[in-house]
Order: sequence, then structure tokens, then C-alpha cells
Amino acid sequence: MKKSVLPILILFVIFAFKNDKNAYQLFNAKGKEIHYAKVLEDAKEADIILFGEQHDNPINHWIEQELTKDLFAEKKEKLILSAEMFEADDQITVDEYLSGSLSDKTFKDETKLWTNYPTDYKPLLDFAKTNKLRFVAANIPRRYANMVYSRGLEKLDSISNEAKRWISPLPIDYDSTLTCYKDIAKQAKGHGGPNLPKSQAVKDATMAYFILKNFKAGNTLIHFNGSYHSDRHQGIEWYLKKSNPGLKIFTIASIEQDSIEELEKDNLGLADCILCTPASMSKSYRP
Repeated sequence: MKKSVLPILILFVIFAFKNDKNAYQLFNAKGKEIHYAKVLEDAKEADIILFGEQHDNPINHWIEQELTKDLFAEKKEKLILSAEMFEADDQITVDEYLSGSLSDKTFKDETKLWTNYPTDYKPLLDFAKTNKLRFVAANIPRRYANMVYSRGLEKLDSISNEAKRWISPLPIDYDSTLTCYKDIAKQAKGHGGPNLPKSQAVKDATMAYFILKNFKAGNTLIHFNGSYHSDRHQGIEWYLKKSNPGLKIFTIASIEQDSIEELEKDNLGLADCILCTPASMSKSYRP
């Protein structure tokens, strides 16, 4: 009796595990499943990590926090945090908050924060505060990105020298043949004209500039950005490599699929590591 029951139990266990509702799956660029330990190992060896996220995906934000904690356990004070979600002209308030000079309320009142800051980015900022780590406000102030969108890159020549401190040095290189910018123009179907991808490029260039400005040899900098800013090793990475080709950059892209058991063909090669979550994943906020 026992012998006949055992194979059935084994089959049941195998079937049950195969049909678990997994929250995420990690793949390498070729679509092979990998484990978190491999991702951490590769991240530890990098100079700069570009963690591309889906802004409203809670699993993405959880993995960001876990990777940051695990990198800190290894790197200690040699870990630097950086993010798209904080604009460069808010660096002073970020620094004052990290030093304890500003209260939570004052920081919120004085800083241009995203809707999901309390749940998704405050934990990262507070981790830096607790552990006395540098946190870089890397993005171009929105008003200047909007200026490029409406009037082109040339309009940035007219802003004051003080204002130019918060953007990548001019003139900004722009390669319209890069897939990331061609796709933006294509998806917009003419809306915004040629300036729409340029407004994306000025964000990429500025984030790369402030990443490099704050990076020091021997340290590891982890930068959090929308996945599109670093997918396919373009965007931010293109600007980083243009300035410093010798950098060891490790990229993470985040995607959603109906099924996460296998990486879809279109998502191959997006990054060194591809974080895949179900398309049905609940959202951390609604725009």
C-alpha cells in the first residue's frame, strides 16, 4: 500500500510546485533562468548598476531594496545610491535630509517628490540616511526637459549659468539613430515631433553626468531609473560609456508578461539581467 501511494505523492508535489503562482522570475540576456544569488554576484563586481524599473510595480521596488541591502553588506560605505526620481536641483534638500537637518515634513514640502515616494523611494532614501550613504539626485529638473520638448535642445543655451549646473554640460550629444529614441518617436506617432526623443535624451545625458560626477573608483554606484532609460544598453549607458568606456556597467531591466515561465523573444537582450513579473501584478500606485 505504501509503495503505491508514494509515486502518487511525488507526482502531486511536482505538479503543485510547477503550478505555484510565482511573483517574479529572473533571466539573463539570452533568456536563461538565473537566481538572485547570480544577480548579486554580478552586481558586486560592477562599477555602476543601472536598475531599470517599472515605476508602479511593487516587486520591482522590493527587489531594489533587497539588492541595496545586500550590496551594502558587502560594500559598506563604498556604496553610493542614485535615482531618476530626484531632480538635481533638489540635491541640497536631499543632503540636508540625509544629515538630519530637515524633518520629514519639511523635506516633503521643499522637494519635488513623485506620487509613490512614500512607499517606493523613501525606504531607499532612509536606508542611505541610516547608513550614512551618499544619495544622488540625478535627474534634470523637469522644467528644462519640458523646455527641450517644446523648443529643442538649442533652447538650453539661453538659460543662466546657475541653471546649467543642474543639467549635463552643453552641447549635449544626441544620436537620433539609437533604437531607444527612434522607438519613442515611432510610438508617439508624430506627437511632439523631433523634440520628444530629445527630451528623453537630455534626461539620459544628465543622469549619466551626475552618476559620473559622484562615482569614485573602487566604489559601486546603484542608480534607479525607469527601465526604458537603460534598456538594450542604450540611454544612460550610452552616455556613460561615451565618457568612460572602461566602466563595468551591470544593467537590470524590468518587464511584465502574461506568463513568466519563459522570456518572450522581444525581451531578449534587454539587459544583463531581466526581472520579469506577471502582467496581472498589482500596482503600487495609480497615476
